[in-house]
Amino acid sequence: MIMAGLKIKKGDHVVVLTGKDKGKKGEVLKVLPSENRAVVQGVAQVRKHQRQTASQEGGIITKEAPIHISNLALEDPKDGQPTRVGYKFLKDGRKVRFAKRSGEVIDG
Repeated sequence: MIMAGLKIKKGDHVVVLTGKDKGKKGEVLKVLPSENRAVVQGVAQVRKHQRQTASQEGGIITKEAPIHISNLALEDPKDGQPTRVGYKFLKDGRKVRFAKRSGEVIDG
């Protein structure tokens, strides 16, 4: 199976496009490239019943579930709206991501 490179990375600020959490914003905590999913802080929260063990407490815990990459869009650094991501080379030869909505460089 050929995998395409994901345009969302850990630490990015994203907006949820569809689903029960539509419109929510959060920071990407973890990216799962093999599943095309990402874990976003405060989004897609699930409650899990956890058994008590010697190392951890039991009870009902709330944690974030992975959400599919196609349901996320990067947050534009200028106005906070969802944007698509493009790649370009700077004058010094570095390849950087940029917001297609505003043209603002995302990482660099």
